[in-house]
Amino acid sequence: MSTQHATIYMTDWCPYCAKLLKALDRTETPYTTINVEEDDKAAVFVESVNDGNRVVPTVHYSDGTTETNPPASAVRAKLKELEGEQ
Repeated sequence: MSTQHATIYMTDWCPYCAKLLKALDRTETPYTTINVEEDDKAAVFVESVNDGNRVVPTVHYSDGTTETNPPASAVRAKLKELEGEQ
């Protein structure tokens, strides 16, 4: 398994989160999820990268960059870019 990956900060009720996860699952794109309603530190992180707002989905990549509510194609492209940097 690649060491480059994405962590997706999400909630169970968010339709944008569900759409992103479903699209990534369809192409077997690897990711980890953290529910910001169950993890206070995760919620603080999401707020820190979104101007104080708890916006989900927020994707945190292994290179330290983040994207807020990206399309699945952007997540796949970023992961492919990270794999090329190994």
